[in-house]
Amino acid sequence: MKTKFFLATAAVAMMGAGLSFADGHVDPAVAGAIKARQGQMQLYAHNLGVLGAMAKGDMDYNAETAQAAADNLLAVSGLNAMTMWPQGSDNSLGNNRASPDIWTNFPDVVTKAGALSTAAGDMAAAAGKDLDGLRAAMGPLGGACGACHKAYRTK
Repeated sequence: MKTKFFLATAAVAMMGAGLSFADGHVDPAVAGAIKARQGQMQLYAHNLGVLGAMAKGDMDYNAETAQAAADNLLAVSGLNAMTMWPQGSDNSLGNNRASPDIWTNFPDVVTKAGALSTAAGDMAAAAGKDLDGLRAAMGPLGGACGACHKAYRTK
């Protein structure tokens, strides 16, 4: 199922219809796609923040809260995001940090997204059991996020 999602995402991302109007304004559909994917990233960040705070001891461990945050991450990583990444919707349009390299290295992006989904699944399996399990799953989850951001998010 995830493979079909990633293949569909790749196909749509490679199509890239007109991204801007002749007068330089960003196509509203493209602006909406950028806003949607930024919202997805905010959901990741919020839930990772909850889990990270528990892992570091900045927040008391609560199995129910940890499980909810982990389940949210898993759900967000499973979204069909194919319409959020039209080719050319990179940082050249402003107000986003997507590197143009995303569209030239899309198979690698797909691999990294798969690693994130796997790590989110592992976190969902561990987070509500105990703090040690949450902590053990945190490194791979953060690593999966960071791998894509280091390669494909601009400063």
